[in-house]
Amino acid sequence: MSAVSLESVPLTRLRPMQPTDLPEVFTIEQQAYVFPWTLRILQDCLKAGYRAWVLEEGTHLVGYAFLSVAAGEAHLLNLCVDPSYHNRGYGRRLLNHILQLARQYQVDMIFLEVRPSNIPALHLYTSAGFNQIGVRKNYYPHQNGREDALIFGMDLTG
Repeated sequence: MSAVSLESVPLTRLRPMQPTDLPEVFTIEQQAYVFPWTLRILQDCLKAGYRAWVLEEGTHLVGYAFLSVAAGEAHLLNLCVDPSYHNRGYGRRLLNHILQLARQYQVDMIFLEVRPSNIPALHLYTSAGFNQIGVRKNYYPHQNGREDALIFGMDLTG
């Protein structure tokens, strides 16, 4: 067994998203999705006061998340990790932070939608304790027309 030098482990930190982060967030969004959110949507989310967080490795932004909180519920609107940083635990770190925030806001339930074709996201959400509670037919744009959204929820009262 070999020890890992602390110098070789990248430093990461979570912080609230700033408007100056949006160009880098938008670049990641475009790299991660065939049908990305527009820069205007990202800007509007910040203006609307959604809880938006970024995850940095050193000085590089590697992921972000948007959370809406209202009326005792939370909705994870977007959680995204730069594709070149996949499979390093960053998505789980962001999700855990979002769940912690939702609990701090004392919400009863948190919801999200996910494409059935997004197998890594499905694994992340189910392994974190989310359960499928419904389907939104033809919700997402797709190369061949439309794709359903699976609706997931988690009870945070227990």
